[in-house]
Amino acid sequence: MDRLRGVRPVTVLIFHAPAHAPGPREAAFERGRAMLAEHHRAGFLAAGASAAVIVAEPADGEPFGTRLRRAISDHVPAGAGVVVLGSGALPLAAPADRRRFIDVAGGAAGHAALANNRFSADAFAVADARVLLGLPAVRGDNEIPRWLEENAGVEVADLAARWRMQFDLDSPLDIVLAARDGACPTPLRAVAAGLEGDPARSALRGALGDVADVMADRTAELVVVGRTSARALRWLELNARCRVRALVEERGMRTAGTAARANRRPPRSVLGRLLDLGADGPAGFARELAGLGDAAIVDSRVLMAHRLGADEPKWPVPEDRFASDLLERTSIADPWLRDLTESAASGTVAILLGGHSLVGPGVRLLGRAARRAG
Repeated sequence: MDRLRGVRPVTVLIFHAPAHAPGPREAAFERGRAMLAEHHRAGFLAAGASAAVIVAEPADGEPFGTRLRRAISDHVPAGAGVVVLGSGALPLAAPADRRRFIDVAGGAAGHAALANNRFSADAFAVADARVLLGLPAVRGDNEIPRWLEENAGVEVADLAARWRMQFDLDSPLDIVLAARDGACPTPLRAVAAGLEGDPARSALRGALGDVADVMADRTAELVVVGRTSARALRWLELNARCRVRALVEERGMRTAGTAARANRRPPRSVLGRLLDLGADGPAGFARELAGLGDAAIVDSRVLMAHRLGADEPKWPVPEDRFASDLLERTSIADPWLRDLTESAASGTVAILLGGHSLVGPGVRLLGRAARRAG
């Protein structure tokens, strides 16, 4: 606290949503997020926060904006700054990264707000927490920095150029990927070891190794589909030995403001359309990708949004999604997702399924194995 003497106090709010009656994969994922939440709580206190609170509330459909306003009223003193993040955010953050958020929230950094990414925030700091009491009932945290700039007149700096600050845990597969980085907390590594080491996950281990082999092979081609970024593609261009075929789809799918969502077209995927038109539907998934490259990493959430809309509650349940990401096809209840995963796990090319972290900053974590293999 000596470092922040003379500036405003800072409260850190870490939101954690325990699952209701979770299945085994969802329970493992929740355990990892809970460990990360406690890791952040201790880390932010060490970085100079006055208080750090884990706000544990079930995901019952209440808008995040409402939950955040209540948490600020309950836990943040008048005149304090605030740092807000989810329990899956910033698993690869270093102590200096936490201090940067604390400095902004405490008023010592020269600007009023900081986000890990202003267009899709998983963590942000605001020097005057009272500003957030005017927040509308936004669905999630992703769009709050844009609201601060566009509606509250708060200038927001961001860390978009720092890839580790963009990695977020949205799936058990993300925990497995995070464990490949030296900055991953030790408790999270233990969860990853249990996930990847399970004998039932031989298909996942095989796909991870095969994708690494393709990335290390100058004669091979990797297919990347979904909400990847220009930075991820630039990294692949400079570091992967293979050729890369990329199909960038539906960036910003879940981060546009309410008004923008009301006026935009529904999500659409070129790959999803190929599956719609194919005689075999999702069962032909691997065949379509095999015609494009030697391995693929696919943002399956874009395919779900193409089929069912952008609202996550309409998608297959988390336990099914997580089983799909781990390539455990036999335990998936949703027929469409089961067929898609069966095709990915048993096709002639290696296919990894996941979310935005897989096809974004996750390519670097896959690529490390590729460089070692090469």
